[in-house]
Amino acid sequence: MAEDEVDRLVAAWRRERPDRDVSPMHVLSRVTRLAHHLDRARRQAFASHHLEAWEFDVLSALRRAGKPYRLSPGQLVHETLVTSGTMTNRVDRLVARGLVERSPDPDDRRGVQVRLSPAGRKAVDGALDALLDHEKELLSGLSEAEASALADALRKLSLPFDR
Repeated sequence: MAEDEVDRLVAAWRRERPDRDVSPMHVLSRVTRLAHHLDRARRQAFASHHLEAWEFDVLSALRRAGKPYRLSPGQLVHETLVTSGTMTNRVDRLVARGLVERSPDPDDRRGVQVRLSPAGRKAVDGALDALLDHEKELLSGLSEAEASALADALRKLSLPFDR
């Protein structure tokens, strides 16, 4: 198999720090480098549909909720892992762009619901299509079995962070 930048990085650390086991870098440095490439691909996919990453996160949470594509601000906070103050600002900005609408909560007179607008649905669906096309291309060098094994291994590594 061809040598990559991480192989060169690990070899240099082994030479400079023979007292340390640098083998975790074989996996985690590659994950970090891939994350940078994926982040760039996400930004490009979203920008092609005039969205920022945070906008995609909010819109996709609403889209995944299913019809009528609406959630409370608290549910959006939970889905996107931001503070309530940040979510208020984000919803305000999305309302101003016409991508979401606020409406009274039918189950709680004091509450509001945030609903995906038709323009928001079009934007998030287009950005998702662009992202999935790019991600499929990125994984094209792996067989279906390799991709499945990689997904399983990454799930195993990430589960402790999801608790």
